[in-house]
Amino acid sequence: MGEDVRLRAVVAVAQAMALAHTPEESWRAAALGARDALGGSFAALSTWQRDSGRLRVLVNVGERAPDEEEFPGDESYPVHQFSEITEFLHERWANGGEPHAWVETAEGPGPGRPGYPHPRVAALRRRGRGACVVAPIVLHGRAWGELYVARPTGAPLFDRADADFATVLASVVAAGIVQTERLEEVRRLAFTDPLTGLANRRAVDLRLDEAVDRWRVDGSVVSLVVCDLNGLKQVNDTLGHAVGDRLLERFGSLLSYCGAMLPGTLAARLGGDEFCLLAVGPQADEVIAAADELCARAAELELGAGVACGVASTGDPIGPVRSARRLFRLADAAQYRAKAARSPKPVVAGRDGAVIRLADAPTPPLGPGRDRRRFRDAPPPP
Repeated sequence: MGEDVRLRAVVAVAQAMALAHTPEESWRAAALGARDALGGSFAALSTWQRDSGRLRVLVNVGERAPDEEEFPGDESYPVHQFSEITEFLHERWANGGEPHAWVETAEGPGPGRPGYPHPRVAALRRRGRGACVVAPIVLHGRAWGELYVARPTGAPLFDRADADFATVLASVVAAGIVQTERLEEVRRLAFTDPLTGLANRRAVDLRLDEAVDRWRVDGSVVSLVVCDLNGLKQVNDTLGHAVGDRLLERFGSLLSYCGAMLPGTLAARLGGDEFCLLAVGPQADEVIAAADELCARAAELELGAGVACGVASTGDPIGPVRSARRLFRLADAAQYRAKAARSPKPVVAGRDGAVIRLADAPTPPLGPGRDRRRFRDAPPPP
């Protein structure tokens, strides 16, 4: 392969990773790009999990064996089976060397082919591969994992030039992974409440729009639990905002715990003392049961005065839901009813006749003595 061709391959890998929207897309782009650039039939990207001492496979691409999934959930190997991980990425590197790729063959080590007689060679044979090139990936000055590209039995073996090129590709992949991690951190900050670690209002709005669209297509039940934490202002005024923040964090943990009762549910802080759960899939009764559990646990908190919960679900008779705003307004109206009545249990739109009437009524302007926030998006949606 000429230098120009390899340069174009390097650029292609970098561009493909830069265009990825998720870590999974980035991993796949890296593996596919390396496979094509090195003329392989298969490639994998793995990361070293130091806490468990295992090499975990993130993605497999190309001609996969029956036991290889594209994005495996639990494919990992004890690092002690791969002595080159510690030797190449620690001992040799620490002694002044540089991370460098190496070649292994199904025949094992031989003249001019340094390698290790370990399970990787057996895996090559078992999966019908004749050779592989393994390139260490280093991030932030630490060993992160490896890039692995293989060729089938009968194909030309990788040579030293291939290993040198794989080393370059690994450094490009490392830069792409760093960029992906930075973007993920930006996304996390953009969609996460910094105090509680829950999702924020922006995340709820996006997920709710998607959920309502899905409900229109396949009827998946969408439920929203809106919660108002009672007594926060009194805690702030009498004990200080630091204690109030601890109450918010504690309630956030309860919300997350109860949300976990409903698979795939998003737990969020909307702002101030308002929180919510967004569930897609579980039936309305399951959501109400989780909200009931939340109310009971919140009432047992040492601080605050419990929580007011309102529930709105497309699984209940709540009338047309033409937009996510409508579901939010119904849940908010139910929560308003729960707060006004000091209800120890959630109030449910469609099961409390006053809720829908309240949601459909024009929102009065806030006047003197009215401390309740007006309903979101004040004019009721059509």
